Amino acid sequence: MYTKEFILDEVNAIRDDIGHEKANIFIEEIYFRNNEMWIITEDRPDKSAIIGKGGWVVGKLKEKLGLDSIHVESYGDFLNKNYKLKLSKKTIHNLDLDMTGINNLEKTIDNKLDNIYSFNFDDYLRENEFEQSTNVEAVVALSGGVDSSFSLILAKKLGFNPVAVTVDPGTIILPNQFKNNIRLLVDSLNVEHEYIDADYSEVISESFSGNVHPCGRCSKNTAKLVKQYAKDNEIPIIIFGDMLATGSQCVTLQDDSLYRLNLPASLSVGKQEIKSLIKNYDLQTFKGFGCPLLYEVHRKFPHMRKFSIQRILRETRSGALEPGEALDLIWSFNKVK
Repeated sequence: MYTKEFILDEVNAIRDDIGHEKANIFIEEIYFRNNEMWIITEDRPDKSAIIGKGGWVVGKLKEKLGLDSIHVESYGDFLNKNYKLKLSKKTIHNLDLDMTGINNLEKTIDNKLDNIYSFNFDDYLRENEFEQSTNVEAVVALSGGVDSSFSLILAKKLGFNPVAVTVDPGTIILPNQFKNNIRLLVDSLNVEHEYIDADYSEVISESFSGNVHPCGRCSKNTAKLVKQYAKDNEIPIIIFGDMLATGSQCVTLQDDSLYRLNLPASLSVGKQEIKSLIKNYDLQTFKGFGCPLLYEVHRKFPHMRKFSIQRILRETRSGALEPGEALDLIWSFNKVK
């Protein structure tokens, strides 16, 4: 519908109207689907120039062209995503696990590779029917946050026939609003769910000493309890919402024939993709980073914020978080009094 030259002229005209300097921008490709446009730039500086300060440029371009949305991405980011997806496919294929969910996951990776610019989980899950396993193939660690909720939705849709478990250390780590999300989601998906009561008093005590960041200890304890649940119930896969363990680390053998699958990481998913899918389930979203325990640790021991920022930056470097999203999370730490 539109040429690269036309888009570049429009972008520079908008930049001029709002007082931005003219930019020498390079576009790799333009792609359309369902009144949406994807602009693939040669590099991130080109992407920034098209988006403009505060998103003004791309926002005005969307209005002028009458499109539902415009996505601006750099070609380098897609090369990185393509590479990680190919590693994920190789890793999952080499598992040689003849399971319904695993087979459907591999097909999904293939589809995302074939539609690397425009893959959309809403469209993909709506347009495809997947064979469902008659056996429970996976247990999903469900916290009620966006990453674990995405993981449960995808595990259900891709035929893993999952059960969900939630480790409950008390409201200082698992507040009631997260429990409301859990109830809404498992009811909507018709998934069996179970709470595992846990004593995290030692983790909480260590956190309030000012010497230990709570996230690492919490994650380790939670993984241990979910793993034990899977072993006790002879479930072969434990699924977590980890976004960083991409490529060859997306699936790891835990013990004998028990596998850990980091489902978002296996598909090289970003936060915006996760939010786009879970919005269909009326879940409450929460601004900021972490649980009430972490916010209290930040308040009492401001030096601990550095370690939380490091975690955010790791997700940003991996491409799971956009810099603007990371900045919002880091900025939320300053609101802790």
